[in-house]
Amino acid sequence: MQPVVVPPGANLPELASAAANCRGCDLAELPGTRTVFGAGVARTWLVLVGEQPGDVEDRRGLPFVGPAGKLLDRALGDAGLDRAESYATNAVKHFGYRTGDGPRRIHQTPQARHVTACRPWLAAELNVIRPSLVVVLGATAGTSLLGPSFRVTKMRGRLLPGPPGSNARLLATLHPSAVLRADPASRDEVYAGFVADLRIAATARPAPVGGDQNSPPA
Repeated sequence: MQPVVVPPGANLPELASAAANCRGCDLAELPGTRTVFGAGVARTWLVLVGEQPGDVEDRRGLPFVGPAGKLLDRALGDAGLDRAESYATNAVKHFGYRTGDGPRRIHQTPQARHVTACRPWLAAELNVIRPSLVVVLGATAGTSLLGPSFRVTKMRGRLLPGPPGSNARLLATLHPSAVLRADPASRDEVYAGFVADLRIAATARPAPVGGDQNSPPA
């Protein structure tokens, strides 16, 4: 493994380019994987942070484009939000997997060392974007941003203060994959709770000042 070196003063494309060569943990050594950096609006109030890219995300090189991403898009819409106004990323930038008897790559939950190795990249993304709200999707993202005592069940659905000096708030909720894994008999209820959490995020949208804050500079 090599030390994680985040280029100072880098913008998002420069960070993504540097992260592509990161060898800060053993996930980078898994065959056929790549760094999947964040994507979306660089000047936005809303950042969505998930766990790690999945198989589809790894193949396409983009976050939240697989089944969980499709469910997230639907839930955001039902909550009065639009994925197009956000920036989406993950606490861990590589797909961690194991193989079974066939070619299928089976998701493995990131370990603490993977979260620690990738934390400088996530911090750099947030420092560039300076969002007013970060939606924390699931336990891995929560641990990365709020520490090892984070528990989704205890902290979800509440607006929490972000790091000192960030002027940001955090909102914890489920990872959309947890909705997909829910028992079919209760999945609608779990999805409704997920949407209810995201509606709280919608209420935290800042009022526009001098026009649309997501529009490009003149």
